[in-house]
Amino acid sequence: MVKRLKDYDFTLMITPILLAGFGIVMIYSASMVTAVVEGNESTHYLIRQSVWFAVGMIGFIICSLFPYKYYQKLMKFIILTVIILLVAVLIFGNSVNNAKSWFQIGPVSMQPAEFAKLGLIMYLASVYSKKQAYINQFNTGVLPPLVLTGIILGLIVLQPDIGTASIIFLIACTVIFSSGIRLKHLSILIAIGVGLALLAVPFMVTDERLSRFTGAYQPFETPDSDGYQLIQSYVAIGVGGLTGEGLGQSVQKLGYLVEAHTDFIMAIVAEELGFIGVLIVIGMLAIIVLRGIFIARKCNDSFGALLALGISSMVGIQAFINLGAISGLLPITGVPLPFVSYGGSSLLIMLISMGILNNIASAVKKQEIDGTKEKSTGERKTINYNRSDKRWQN
Repeated sequence: MVKRLKDYDFTLMITPILLAGFGIVMIYSASMVTAVVEGNESTHYLIRQSVWFAVGMIGFIICSLFPYKYYQKLMKFIILTVIILLVAVLIFGNSVNNAKSWFQIGPVSMQPAEFAKLGLIMYLASVYSKKQAYINQFNTGVLPPLVLTGIILGLIVLQPDIGTASIIFLIACTVIFSSGIRLKHLSILIAIGVGLALLAVPFMVTDERLSRFTGAYQPFETPDSDGYQLIQSYVAIGVGGLTGEGLGQSVQKLGYLVEAHTDFIMAIVAEELGFIGVLIVIGMLAIIVLRGIFIARKCNDSFGALLALGISSMVGIQAFINLGAISGLLPITGVPLPFVSYGGSSLLIMLISMGILNNIASAVKKQEIDGTKEKSTGERKTINYNRSDKRWQN
């Protein structure tokens, strides 16, 4: 068992677990007042997130041990399950914030779009790894997988969940680009995607969605309505300064910053732990993303490399969109901060993804060890031959 543990990337194992643990602490700090106001115990959100963390850790361990190459054999089942869930949520799902994105089963809620992220990464990595011989041919090598990608995106837009759809679109672009597609073909795909988005604008734009843009880029013109949340986020970030007010000492969580434990939890981190705390969180997220890219570069299996890049891009893109929203760089889209924000489905998928990434890292390490042994064996054979031939040559 100890020998097997040596094959894993300890940085990639420990970092997401520490980040998720830190998230649980910050969720408790940010949500205790909200929980009491809602008529629950102050530990309500703490307990719920802790349960999801325990379930996620089981998934993390299983996926760390499960050989990633077997996902290719399960691909039809995985992608079919994703589509069924996305269709079912449109019919049977609960509406939250005017979006039909959730299943509610008793006290447990689940967001199928989170599972769609990982499912689509697996699908694209599997398909494009098999098309490497003719990846430069647009009609046969690039286009076919995009039909299913478009269906999944369409189902998520219908909920509507524009934030998650944007993340999935960017992840898909990253995996497709990394597969070796020509830049000309990628430009065509981006142009098609932008064109379809523009065509959908008249049907998707509502006063509520427009308010997110005015709230993001003109918050002080509507301080009591559209710009309220962002202004409260600015206050939290500004008050925190370099070292923060101290853990648990946030004022903005006392009803000023709405649902501070979800998408705007980094504002509470900034207020309580200051710039140093924010820098540590961003640094840990960066470590995960960079280690994933490093593993992808080392992996000699195209499926493993694309899968690692897809997972890394999921973490990086989602973090960027979340941080952009709390700082006013991007409109507020309801995207959680990976590992830190409250949300069981998001945390579960992130930990499962880290398990898969660790399994790829393990395979890469074994690959390097095997390569070293083969090289060493080859050198010994050369030396023995030279000795038997009585030739001492370098």
